[in-house]
Formats: sequence, structure tokens, C-alpha cells
Amino acid sequence: MAQHAFFLTATVTGTGLTSVCLGLVRALQQLGVKVAFCKPIAQRYSEDTGPERSTHLINATLGLTPEDPMSLSYAQQQLASNQTDTLMEEVIQLYQQSAGDADVVVVEGLVPNADESYIGKLNVNMARALDADIILVAAKNNDSAEQLNERIQMSASLYGGLRNPRVLGCIINKVGAPDPDSQQLLTEESRHTAPSDADQREAMLSSLNVFDKDVFRCLGAIEWNPKLMAPRMIDICAHLKASPLFEGDLTRRRIHSITICARTMKNMLHTLKAGALVVTPGDRDDILLASSLAAMNGVPLAGLIFTGDLKPEPDVLKLCHAAFETGLPVLTTRYNTYRAAQLLDSLDKEVPVDDVERMDSVMNAVAANLDGAWLAQRAQVKLERLLSPPAFRHQLVTRARLAHKKIVLPEGDEVRTVQAAAFCHQKGIAHCVLLGRPEHVRKIAQSHNIHLPDDIEIIDPDKVRHRYIEPMVALREHKGLSAPMAEAQLEDTVVLATMMLAEGEVDGLVSGAVHTTANTIRPALQLIKTKPDASLVSSIFFMLLPDQAVVYGDCAVNPDPNAEELADIAIQSGDSARAFGIEPRIAMISYSTGESGSGTDVEKVRKATSLARSKRPDLMIDGPLQYDAASVPTVAASKAPDSPVAGRATVFIFPDLNTGNTTYKAVQRSANVVSIGPMLQGLRKPVNDLSRGATVDDIIYTIALTAIQANDSPDH
Repeated sequence: MAQHAFFLTATVTGTGLTSVCLGLVRALQQLGVKVAFCKPIAQRYSEDTGPERSTHLINATLGLTPEDPMSLSYAQQQLASNQTDTLMEEVIQLYQQSAGDADVVVVEGLVPNADESYIGKLNVNMARALDADIILVAAKNNDSAEQLNERIQMSASLYGGLRNPRVLGCIINKVGAPDPDSQQLLTEESRHTAPSDADQREAMLSSLNVFDKDVFRCLGAIEWNPKLMAPRMIDICAHLKASPLFEGDLTRRRIHSITICARTMKNMLHTLKAGALVVTPGDRDDILLASSLAAMNGVPLAGLIFTGDLKPEPDVLKLCHAAFETGLPVLTTRYNTYRAAQLLDSLDKEVPVDDVERMDSVMNAVAANLDGAWLAQRAQVKLERLLSPPAFRHQLVTRARLAHKKIVLPEGDEVRTVQAAAFCHQKGIAHCVLLGRPEHVRKIAQSHNIHLPDDIEIIDPDKVRHRYIEPMVALREHKGLSAPMAEAQLEDTVVLATMMLAEGEVDGLVSGAVHTTANTIRPALQLIKTKPDASLVSSIFFMLLPDQAVVYGDCAVNPDPNAEELADIAIQSGDSARAFGIEPRIAMISYSTGESGSGTDVEKVRKATSLARSKRPDLMIDGPLQYDAASVPTVAASKAPDSPVAGRATVFIFPDLNTGNTTYKAVQRSANVVSIGPMLQGLRKPVNDLSRGATVDDIIYTIALTAIQANDSPDH
């Protein structure tokens, strides 16, 4: 077997083995390692009725396609029949089918169970058969530091002990987690005191004497984060056997705290915050009305549950209808309040097999705390063979942090923008400047449970607008712009933010969560203008395909570029790809390949290819190429066998906006591909647009790439 295998096994139940395995896959992918995943033997529990959890989640989150594992009962039968060798042959076959051409395979072992003593033997046999390095996964749970040390040593002894060179070390999960027997979902009063901090993490690690970096390493310490435990309302609905009165955002809203309403309304108002689940008897109209008012004031409560099979009167529900239309889920359950609270506290802590969003967040948290670089070095793999989507995103964040740029966000009172700005500020991705009335921005943050740092910059447009009238007139006087006209245009925060950029007060601008593309680009063209060597402004999308990141251009700006403009778009896009770590192999897309077709559209692409090659002989450019000839090696072999680009293109240049925009949206939606952009090219300073349906992550990554553009710009 050419691949390097890492075999992960838990020291005891409740360590979060699956989360750590999937997080390790992501950590290695972020480094550019080509990784596969394998779970040879499924270990199902009584509540598991759907697909096998690990293989399903790795496919849903990362697009990997491991083989389905064999059942534990089958493995047990093989052991009982003294067919261990045959069983291991099947394990190896399943592993090889899952591995494909990966450099590294992360193998998830079985969780030890006191009632199933043969599991330890199975793990040892699998690790030996796969010639794998062993990584233990532990969690403190109810153990003392001394007991945790003993558990780790005992688990290591199964594989030859701490000094066995194939036993690499241990990953400590759930550092700082509350007692496993304590409540799973915190009340509003306790939620701020439960999470751990960095001091607690360091204290715990220093108490573990099993670690020795030269022999047995600590390969990661993952802090417990209550936000990653948040179930969806639909999970609660199933758990309580509840019936929706109003579904609202039942599948999307998450529960971060629970408020059990036994008190009067005035004594529970402080608990009505974002993510709060309100549990109340159905005859408490006062609680319903208070919750409805909170929802109508912009507080995204997780939901309402009426207990005891009681429902408010129809007239009361009608009065609250506007609140329900905000997306507030309202459920009713036959259980009384006491029993409902007990059941809520016993909710399964595992990530549901269909909750891809939560598992994705868990994987990111795990990956951020693992020593992936050391493991990649151990596997002796060549990093960044392909710039995989995780590697691309990781690179964006890393380079943005090093750039230390100031990015203005003109939609500073939009919820997603506020959340993204807070995250970027806390993680050092960029210094974000929010345009909006400070009291309004902070109210939005508070109502949505967004921790807005005290030192984040919030600028009231009304207080600074006058400063930009004279500079704006100077920039546009030749177009007849007067001071009153400039003052009126500066009422638009995008125009105001563009002037801040033009004056050098900020390094970049990100807009579009509310505004249209035209609203974002027009002021930039008027006030920022193009680079001296750029004949036009164009755009690209970074398309995060399952195995690599590629570039699409131009899908947002130029409706029907001529051959000269198309050549410039290709050159700009190739340079942008290279700037972001993607080796440019540029395919000029058309409906025919090579000399096979004719017509004005094909001739335009053919001429553009020739012009781009003559201007930039250092870039690898070919066309016309059909999309399949550009992207699929087998098609390229028959349609363009001599092309250096066909079958391996990383930059796709479309002949017009209609083709480009249609293609990017078709790929994005039908293949569930993440796209970042559009990123504008050709401006003197970076201005970038967002889709109005942008997620918080989309905004974060766009801020990051804007910071990198600012760092690479000639004015830097």
C-alpha cells in the first residue's frame, strides 16, 4: 500500500472519535495533502437508524467517497469462527478501495466498550494489517488527571506502549468541558460560566505526564465549545415528539440556551436572546406575547415550545402572527413542562447524521487545534499537489492575517456583515470598519448574540460625510459634479466607503449583501478607476470544486467583451489565480474545440487566445476549448491531445457574461460547490462584491481575499 495510514482509536467511550477523525482529514486537506477516509467496521448504536454516521458525514462535508464499512456483528462472527486473517484481508480490501490515489488515509477505529472486550483486539489487528501509525483520542470526562494518564497509557500498551515508534501520540478532545452528567443545554443564567478558557486548557495539559515530544506527542488539544453543541429546532421537535403549530425556520434555527418559564414575564425577559428556546405551558399568553415582541424586534429566538398539550386561543395566535412570519418556530408537546425539561437535558450529544452544517463547524474547530503539519511531515507527503478547497480557504485566512489591512464594510448594520466583521476582528483576518450608527450596530449585535469587540471601528456616516464632499468634487468635477450633488451621492454608504478608499483611509471595500453589483461597482469605476495597465475591470469567481479550487472569469461584469477585451480578461484572471496560489492553466471556453468549429463567436475566442499568448507568453493559454475538453482528461485526450491546458485547466475564461454567469450558477447549485466572489480585477484599489444571498462565511472569505489584494496592489 503506497498510502500512509493514520489509525485513530479512542481510549474510552465519549471522546468524540468521529469528530476528531473528520477534523484531522480537514486539517491535512488545509495543508494541501490529498487525503482519503476509511472506516472498516461500523459501530452502530440503538439510536442509529440511518446511514453509517462517519462515512455519510465525510461524504456530505468533504465529498469523499469511502467504501461502506462492514458491520460489527459480521466482524464478531468472523472472530468467533477463528477467521481473523480472512477478516483482515477484507479490511485491507475495503481500505484500498477507499484510499484511491490519496497520499494519506485517515482510518477510524472502534470505540472500546466494557461489554465488548474483543474490540481492543480488533483495533490492534486492523492497525497492524494496515501498517498504520496509531493516534489515540482521549477526553477527560469524569476522570482525574491521574486517571486520564492511566487510560492513555493502558490504551497505548495495546499497541506496544508509549515508546513504540508507531504510536505517535494522543489528541485530547473536549478540554474544559463540563461534567458529562451535567445538563447538555445550558440555561441563560449558567451559559456564561460553563465554557473553558486558555488557562484551564494549559493547566490540564501540564497535568498530563504521558507526553514527550520526542517519543509520545500531544497532537492536539481541542477546547470544548458550547456553540458546537447547539441542536436544531427540528432535532428538538423529533426528540419531544412535538407537533409544529408554525414551522418557521425549523430546520435552521439552533438552540444555545433554554429558558423554562415558571416565573412571571418581567422576571424572564432578560432570557429572551438569540438562540433561546422558550419552554412554557400553552396557557401562558404573557410569555407568548413577550416572545413575539422580541421576535418582531429582531431577536432570533430559537423557538417556542408549548407544553402539556395546551395551545393558546386562536385569537391570541392571530395577534402574534407577524412574529411567526419572522421565522419563529412554534411547537406543542404532550409532555408537561417538568418532563419536557428532563427530556431536553437527555438529548443525544452526537451530531445528527443529517446536520452537515454543525459537523462542518466541528471539523473546523478540531482542525484548528491539531498539529497537522507534523503529521504531514511524518507521512512524508509533498504538500499542495492540488490547491484543495480547504487548503485554499486556509491560505486565504493565513495570508490575510499577515497583511494587517483595514477593510470598510458600508453595510455595517446588516446582521451577516456585523457577524463577519466581529469574527475577522477577533481572528485577526482584517481590521474591519463598519459604517452605521454605533448604537444601532451594537443593538443588532446584542440581539443576535454577536460578541462585538469594544475596539472594533464603527463610523456614523452622518458625522463624517461632510469630509468627503470636497475630495469627491475634485475627482468628478470634470464630469460636472457640484458640491450639492456630491453631498447627495454621499448619502449612499457605498459611495461614502468608496471615497474613504480613494482617500487612502482604508485598504479595501466589501459590499453587496444588500446592494446590487452595479451599486458596488459603479462608484469604484468613477472614483477609484482602473490600474494604469488595465483596459477594463473584470471579475472572477473562485470555484471550490471537490478536489481543487479553480477560477471562472468573467461571470459578473462585462456582457459581451470583444477579442481584445477577452484577452485582457484572460491575462487578469491568470495573474489573479497565481496571486492566490493556483497555478494558471487558462482555457478559453467556446462551443467548439481547436479548429473544429467556425462562426463569429468561435473566431472571437480564437483571436483572443492568440492576442493573450502574444501579450503574455509566460502564461499557459489555449483555446478555443469546450468545457469538457478543458476539464476532463479523457475528453481532452480525444479532442485536444496536444494541448498543454486541455483536461487540466485551472482558469476558465467564458466568451460572454451570459455563458459565464449561467455556467457558474449551474455548477454552484447542481454540484453544491462553494463559490467565492465575484472578485474584481483591474481597479487601482480592491473593491469586491457579494451575492445578496451571501452567508457569513462568504463575507469572511471575501474580506480575506480583499485584504490579500490590498497587500499585493501597486499602491501598497
